[in-house]
Amino acid sequence: MAPFEGEGWQPLFDGRTLTGWKETKFSGHGETETHDGLILLKMGDPFTGISLTNDFPTMNYEIALDAARVSGADFFCGMTVPVNDSFCSLIVGGWGGALVGISSFDGMDASENETSKYVTFQQSHWYRIRMRVTHDRIEGWIDAEKLIDVVTTGKRISLRPGEIEESKPFGIASWQTTAALRQIKLRRVSEPSDKPKKY
Repeated sequence: MAPFEGEGWQPLFDGRTLTGWKETKFSGHGETETHDGLILLKMGDPFTGISLTNDFPTMNYEIALDAARVSGADFFCGMTVPVNDSFCSLIVGGWGGALVGISSFDGMDASENETSKYVTFQQSHWYRIRMRVTHDRIEGWIDAEKLIDVVTTGKRISLRPGEIEESKPFGIASWQTTAALRQIKLRRVSEPSDKPKKY
């Protein structure tokens, strides 16, 4: 497993149990299992997910994890996060398997706004997914590639209406897909990734 770049990372998953987490109460959810250092979200109809029960920051943080689509053809990581007093979701592999984007900005979901990207994801391949939320930016990476970099000033940030709201304040879900997760880590940051440092 690749090390996490940078310092200050704190694990949110102990590699063995769901201590600090709960199964998200989606209707039609699949089973959740933990073994061999990973969490398995079994295919639901449509959602399966987990939500953090411990405290989570609302601003100036970076969250990262490894995720893989084991079976199915839709998103294997729908990561819901707080942005001040609002929430949004980073969708990885949605809308038929390839869409990456954030839901929602100004009422437009991940398939409709400027964050929409299309990526070919291999089945059962691990991807490092990382999201950074600071006061006027949301950034997102798949492995080393930065796919999302959006200024949030003046935008209305919200979740797509529906059951995904059960993931608040921080949760990870899959849609009609079995997903594997590992190495879920958090760190505090003070600024966007590319802001010049002050000397």
